[in-house]
Amino acid sequence: MYIHLGNNHIISSQSIIAILNIEPPIAEDLIDIIDTAKLDKKLINISEKGKEKALVVCDNKVYLSPISSTTLYKRAFSHYKEV
Repeated sequence: MYIHLGNNHIISSQSIIAILNIEPPIAEDLIDIIDTAKLDKKLINISEKGKEKALVVCDNKVYLSPISSTTLYKRAFSHYKEV
C-alpha cells in the first residue's frame, strides 16, 4: 500500500520505520534525527517552513510532512473492509 505524505509525495508504507509527532515542543532526540538526516542529505521537507507536523523515517529517507502523525499512521496502517 502507498501513503500520501502531502504536497504530491507518495511512498510505500512498507518502507516506513517510524511516524513521529514534531509539533512544538520538539524533543531533543527528534532534532538530532533531523540534523543527521540533513547532513546525510536524506531529509526531504515537503511542507512549508513552520508547518511541519510529522517526521516520517523510512528505509533510505526522512520526510517532514505537513500532515499530522495521527492521520499518517491511520493512512499507513488501517485495513480497509470490502463492501
